[in-house]
Amino acid sequence: MSVRKRSWKTTTGELKTAWAVDYFDPERKRRHKTFDKKRDADDYAAKIATEKSQGILTSGKTTIAEAGELWLKSREAAGLERATTVVYETHLRLHITPLIGKVKLADFTVPAARAFEDRLRQPDDEHPTGRSAAMVKKVLVSLSSILTDAMDRGLVAQNVARHRRRSKNGHDAARHQRKLEIGVDIPLPAEIRTLLPCLQGGSNRERPLLLTAIFTGLRASELRGLRWQDVDLDKAELHVRQRVDRYNVIGSPKSASGQRAIPMLPMLTNALKEWRLASSPKGEADLVFPVSRGQPLTLFAIVRSHWRPAQVRAGLVTGAGKTARAKYSGFHALRHFFASWCINRRPEGGLELPLKIVSARLGHASIAITSDRYGHLFPRADDSAELAAAERAFLGA
Repeated sequence: MSVRKRSWKTTTGELKTAWAVDYFDPERKRRHKTFDKKRDADDYAAKIATEKSQGILTSGKTTIAEAGELWLKSREAAGLERATTVVYETHLRLHITPLIGKVKLADFTVPAARAFEDRLRQPDDEHPTGRSAAMVKKVLVSLSSILTDAMDRGLVAQNVARHRRRSKNGHDAARHQRKLEIGVDIPLPAEIRTLLPCLQGGSNRERPLLLTAIFTGLRASELRGLRWQDVDLDKAELHVRQRVDRYNVIGSPKSASGQRAIPMLPMLTNALKEWRLASSPKGEADLVFPVSRGQPLTLFAIVRSHWRPAQVRAGLVTGAGKTARAKYSGFHALRHFFASWCINRRPEGGLELPLKIVSARLGHASIAITSDRYGHLFPRADDSAELAAAERAFLGA
């Protein structure tokens, strides 16, 4: 880097002088900037030298779209599942690139990030009512990841989208997130008791399939990837060691915590024993619930052929007559039920397990995830009956 005086004559013969700062950016491209005063040139040179020493000097020429492509390649190289990379690519192609793809990283500021968020919510030709709050949040997370990756590459000095969703009191989205409700998102114990006699058994996979989901809390991907070698019928224990993604690719669980052992109820153990006798081994994958050729069962088939019809037979519906529909459309409702069953008090038919054990049974990556999602379901320590008992014990009554 150098600071030098530059002199030249104009077309009218007037002598002009300026001070030029020459340096190479992180991409080894030569850059220069001129100033009228040497003091300003020296200050700028000192700023560049400081940014170089701190590793935050950027070229300023890369666009957000170009940074996004680099980010996608890094995600693929990291070995992320295909389903995840497809979601990231969708965020970039459909939401980020069309709106701000041509903006240079150096020109993308905090106000620009806020304006981008506002544009995501506004209606357009592709989104007549604007993008949903959930989609806006996901796109902003992807944008933040793009900028973080660009920081690591020395393409931008800061991630202006990192704290876009934060306020001085914490996460805005988390503060307003609706809590899961019993009877709305989570089936009631009485509803599950009504459902059980309506499950079809014998040569039909429905009963063992739904019982496994209800009383082990497996994710749909884990249930679809369950192998007989991971089911210990003698010890009444089920092991989660693999999962199947939406593209029917078998792989490891979502996290290290996803690999776990779950004890089974006698009812479930007996149902799996009967199912094993009724179903002949299919395919080399040794799956417990395969399709006819031994391939993994799809989530769509589980919901369409088993979960929703079973609810209709049990009378767990909304509407009446031809408009009657299964009350719980999503299969994840059974995982929510398992979590609530683990949490509920024993007099209420639950297991009354501590938070840490509930988190382990669910295979969450951290106990914080379990607490955030299901913490409100745990019994309160200040319930009236317990307070009355504590009062009697304290007063010796």
